[in-house]
Amino acid sequence: MNSPDTTVQQAKREHTRTGMSKDAFQRDLLDNLFYIQGRFREVATPHDLYMAAAYTTRDRLLARWVKSAQTFKATHARTVCYLSAEYLLGPHLASNLVNLGITETARAAAEELGMDMDALIEEEEEPGLGNGGLGRLAACFMESLATCQIPAIGYGIRYEFGIFKQAIEDGWQVEKGDNWLRNGNPWEIPRPKISFAVGFGGHTESYRDERSQVRLRWQPAFEIRGVAYDTPILGYGSQNVNLLRLWKAEASESLDLQAFNTGDYYGAVHAKIEAETLSKVLYPNDEPEAGKELRLKQQYFLVSCSMQDMIRLHLNTVGPLEGFADKFTVQLNDTHPALAVAELMRLLLDRHAMTWEEAWGITHKTFCYTNHTLLPEALETWPVSLFERLLPRHLEIIYEINRRFLDEVRMRFLGDEARVRRMSLIAEGHERRVRMAHLAVVGSHAVNGVAKLHSYLVKAMLFKDFAELWPERFHNVTNGVTPRRFVVVANPRLAKLITETCGQDDWIRDLEQLRALEPHVDDAGLQGRWQEVKRAAKQDLAQWMKQATGIELDPESMFDVQAKRIHEYKRQHLKVLHIVRCYQRIKQGQVQGLVPRTFIFGGKAAPGYFMAKLIIKLINAVAEVVNNDPQVNDWIRVAFMPDFNVKNGQRLYPAAELSEQISLAGKEASGTGNMKFSMNGALTIGTLDGANIEIREAVGPENFFLFGLTAEEVLQRQMTGYRPWEYYQNDPELKSDLDLINSGLFSHGDTQLFRPLTDNLINHDPFMVLADYRAYLECQEQVDRIYRDPERWTRMSILNVARIGYFSSDRAIREYAERIWQVGPQPVLDTEH
Repeated sequence: MNSPDTTVQQAKREHTRTGMSKDAFQRDLLDNLFYIQGRFREVATPHDLYMAAAYTTRDRLLARWVKSAQTFKATHARTVCYLSAEYLLGPHLASNLVNLGITETARAAAEELGMDMDALIEEEEEPGLGNGGLGRLAACFMESLATCQIPAIGYGIRYEFGIFKQAIEDGWQVEKGDNWLRNGNPWEIPRPKISFAVGFGGHTESYRDERSQVRLRWQPAFEIRGVAYDTPILGYGSQNVNLLRLWKAEASESLDLQAFNTGDYYGAVHAKIEAETLSKVLYPNDEPEAGKELRLKQQYFLVSCSMQDMIRLHLNTVGPLEGFADKFTVQLNDTHPALAVAELMRLLLDRHAMTWEEAWGITHKTFCYTNHTLLPEALETWPVSLFERLLPRHLEIIYEINRRFLDEVRMRFLGDEARVRRMSLIAEGHERRVRMAHLAVVGSHAVNGVAKLHSYLVKAMLFKDFAELWPERFHNVTNGVTPRRFVVVANPRLAKLITETCGQDDWIRDLEQLRALEPHVDDAGLQGRWQEVKRAAKQDLAQWMKQATGIELDPESMFDVQAKRIHEYKRQHLKVLHIVRCYQRIKQGQVQGLVPRTFIFGGKAAPGYFMAKLIIKLINAVAEVVNNDPQVNDWIRVAFMPDFNVKNGQRLYPAAELSEQISLAGKEASGTGNMKFSMNGALTIGTLDGANIEIREAVGPENFFLFGLTAEEVLQRQMTGYRPWEYYQNDPELKSDLDLINSGLFSHGDTQLFRPLTDNLINHDPFMVLADYRAYLECQEQVDRIYRDPERWTRMSILNVARIGYFSSDRAIREYAERIWQVGPQPVLDTEH
């Protein structure tokens, strides 16, 4: 056994700030507490200790990061640039410890110093840089790109205030500022020298260049600057570290000294305030005109900084821009960064004097586009008048792209002017608008959906005309999620059990190896331990919910969970109707076959989305009645998890037993919550929508609770005329449930509060809640029957985990790399070599 002096000498021999032993981590933690936080152990606050642990962990990333950059530069590695307006990253500390392979080492080092590593992890503020699934997917993809050793840069905006913090007051959602940067961010490195000017407004003018060629240039009315902030993204079991580069908006001049000296103190800083607004808040409410303008400015700010940075990197490392598309492949994450097509054209034409044909050839080879929605209202369009005022040069370029594109359409489809109008980048009508999805499709060489059904509908309906013109451009890449965060970090008990059962932990990097669980599925010992893991997660969640909301959950009941963005198409109100039906049956003494359940909801409504906010109010109103009615609350309880985010999701996914994926078929592009729940052993009740279809195929139809109309049946009913009031009149239980909501029972006698919601269901029901109500209730009765057989339920749960390997984001990234990006792995050698 080593003496204390020997241990100290060993720690000193390890490289400072990179040693992976317990003693080295412990030494560096104390160093960072003292030299960065300026504290010693006895006076350090919990936040000081977290910051020291974060810097100590980050130190171990930096050598790998530098080595990665050196490797990619030396090899001229083809690089994936992921453009996304959102990155819902989640807390970094626990994830980076897992990916470094030092979780237990760090835990032991902290414990010897009298620190609780779990408490330090809990101290971390979540970066709220995304709204939901799209932003979380971007974060999963960044981690998987590094794990798969594919060079990548993620580009986004460093929003000072992320997505709002959600509070529930009197049952209503209340949005509070998410000042996630107020205590500092130890994971980012400011790069003040990497800064670009971004213009707005003004006019364009023609001139002759030195070769007497007529050219155009843009004279913006004003400019701001985008400054880079870099975050290292480490892969699991890999030396590769990729870069997440977020842009902060700053004024070109922070202080107008002349205005200040004349006493105009507000005017002296006005430009600074206006400039910094661009990166102030994630996705402002865009109902008002000012909100729309700010959102367009944010999108252009993102793509202008990012494309200028890529060109800078190319010129510095490769050379002439003719090879730009060989060095970079750029993935547009939905339409938010679609302006990158016009911006790259502008830079190549106006700054680098290329011909249109040269610039378009590079641009078209560079971009790929992922579509994330089939909802028409989510496909971005912008008024031409707004473009004329803010981005006049880009509008000219879009017009020229459109002119050349429509000439191609006319030659291919002679005389079909209706098709030309449908495909145009400019929507004609009362207000002419730029169709951003059309710009993305025309400007990209590859377009993909994110689940088999979604990709089929993209080709068959959404972009049918484009798919007929260019069938070779359209692909499917089903989404995935990272098992490191959503199993290893979120559910360490389950991860440990899987590793012990499989005999190795290679499944963490190759999720298909979970198949090794299948031979053990009927083992009574495994089933017993599986149930213990689930029960412990439920107890953890119940304890947290009690502290956070005051609501007591019963860990002996089934945890039935629906957690996702609140939206009518996701049909949280269908779940509420089921709860109301359970409530009525219990009140009427019809309890035979019922299983005690705790219904848990989580999710945020967009600030301007009245109906979604009313659904949240209804959930909480029903909870208030149910949880305070002694006749029913031994059978059912209802809880709303406030501020659902990555951090809270990590509490919820391990505890869930039934995963509600009940959107109307044909509306959900993919979903990723369905994957996270299933990966943690929850069984899914769902429709044939999004990735539910593929999850059902993977885990087996017998291990999935299916109900509801298919996408084809939905379309047929819409075409023949859907009459929801007939369901209301002809189903006594459905009528009774809706009437009970309208009676005032859940609203302290107010019979009008929920009328907008119930009237919409009875008279319009755009997402066919009433059509699926009966099938949903019957499917829930099947859920009850199987839950009463713990052995069968547990067997189904184990098989869900064993067969979920396809839904790893590593698999999705490999498919993108092979089929769309044509980029291979570039391993980084061990930094010690």
